[in-house]
Amino acid sequence: MTAVSDAGLYRLMTWLSPSFPVGAFSYSQGLEAAIAAGLVACERSMAGWLQDSLAGGPLWSDAVIFARAHDAGRSNRHFNVLDVATFATAFQPSAELRMETLAQGQAFMSAALQSWPCAALETLRQAVGMDVAYPVAVAVAAAGHGIDERSALHAWLHAAIANQVSAAIRLVPLGQNQGQRLLAGAEVLVDEARDAALLTPLSRLSTNCLMADICSMNHETQHTRLFRS
Repeated sequence: MTAVSDAGLYRLMTWLSPSFPVGAFSYSQGLEAAIAAGLVACERSMAGWLQDSLAGGPLWSDAVIFARAHDAGRSNRHFNVLDVATFATAFQPSAELRMETLAQGQAFMSAALQSWPCAALETLRQAVGMDVAYPVAVAVAAAGHGIDERSALHAWLHAAIANQVSAAIRLVPLGQNQGQRLLAGAEVLVDEARDAALLTPLSRLSTNCLMADICSMNHETQHTRLFRS
């Protein structure tokens, strides 16, 4: 196992904390629409939602994009980061998911460039501007600060799972203990998604969670909404 440095762990915990100003709490990646449609209605169905997302849905595609963005950030070359950033934006299956990732990415870039600047983030800003997909922004920051790819991706996936569970606790609703069981149950799934993503090139990336994509599209016209996606 690769041990992340104390400084690297501190930065990961800061960037992926709910207190970091990216507004992650206001997005659900279509989960709100899935709950409204009765597709997710209990702890068991929420566990299935997480499993599917990690195996072939939005969390899976974000994981692969994160891994390849880390590679690009480590190279610190304009063309490499531009290639991944462009792909990440184009790969979004719905308008709301595109809005979600770009809004959070822009917020992360703004905060990180002010408080945690590095050459890799500056290269990304010069190559793409501030409209950057969220996983690309975090991955490039991690690479620029010397945080290894495996640790950074693991932390990213844990934060993404925790945000989905937090949304489910509010929406289904679920109890706090049920939320903790969901996080515990996803531990092995996160490990598997991380290891697979580290080995997957962008040219081989595909998803198979069509219902999650449809839920995200339906959410755009949903009458009552607590979340932005």
